[in-house]
Amino acid sequence: MTAEVSLHHVSKVYGNAPVVNDLSLDILPGEIFGLLGPNGAGKSTTIRMLTTLTQPTEGQISVAGFDVARQPMQVKQQIGVVLQQMSVDVDLTVWENMEFHGRMHHIPNPQRQKEIDTWLEYVELGDRRDDYVKTLSGGMKRRLQIARALLHRPRILFLDEPTVGLDPQTRRRLWEIIKGLNQQGMTILLTTHYMEEVEYLCDATFSSSETPNRIGIMDSGKLIELGTLPEFRRKYGEGLVMKQQGDRWDYQFFPTLEDANAYFEQQPHKAGMMVRPSNLEDIFVELTGRQLD
Repeated sequence: MTAEVSLHHVSKVYGNAPVVNDLSLDILPGEIFGLLGPNGAGKSTTIRMLTTLTQPTEGQISVAGFDVARQPMQVKQQIGVVLQQMSVDVDLTVWENMEFHGRMHHIPNPQRQKEIDTWLEYVELGDRRDDYVKTLSGGMKRRLQIARALLHRPRILFLDEPTVGLDPQTRRRLWEIIKGLNQQGMTILLTTHYMEEVEYLCDATFSSSETPNRIGIMDSGKLIELGTLPEFRRKYGEGLVMKQQGDRWDYQFFPTLEDANAYFEQQPHKAGMMVRPSNLEDIFVELTGRQLD
């Protein structure tokens, strides 16, 4: 199967500091790929290179079969991008934002109007089409960004921190929108600081691709781990024993939850100890030595 997104030995250097360091990665058609890492790990720079906003210092990147350095216009026609920063024009209406984007992509009428109606309804903004964006809530603005990114029907959607700063209910609704797009066959690359967001959206059980949705963990510009969450838990341990030491907790991984319980039962002093299944955040901290900022 040919990769939709492919990076081969990609590096990006600012001054003398490598921000992305020899990164190689393939994302397959129909996959949701979750890219995790602490601040400064190189995630946003990677997204910027993939979306033609900055050139790699070394290496080769292809998106939807096009070389990002040599064929940036063809790449832009195949991708939708939702950046962390709010990029919609607040002094225009919802419809005017969509209309402007459609014209920029040279979508002809009446197809353009049909697509605007389709995607505004998909993100539940059909009844707000004539409202100025400045009157919308943060969650509505984010949904408008997603609708706009989908207007030209891209093959690949890049989501950089799509739910940052949103309330839990709005985040959950956006998860359902993203999940629905993937189930329709769209390839999605997601960066986020919310562990539960990755665990839900990169759940291998609902991937539209033959390959399960995967997670990549970056640190200091390098990809340090790659796989599905079940693979991570099998590798690092499915059971966890936590022991309180002063104002912090020590974690000890075990191959299974049963092994963790057996160890716990053998301890003569169980005060300040607990057993639970491991999760993505536990594994992330184990790999990077710190939590996401």
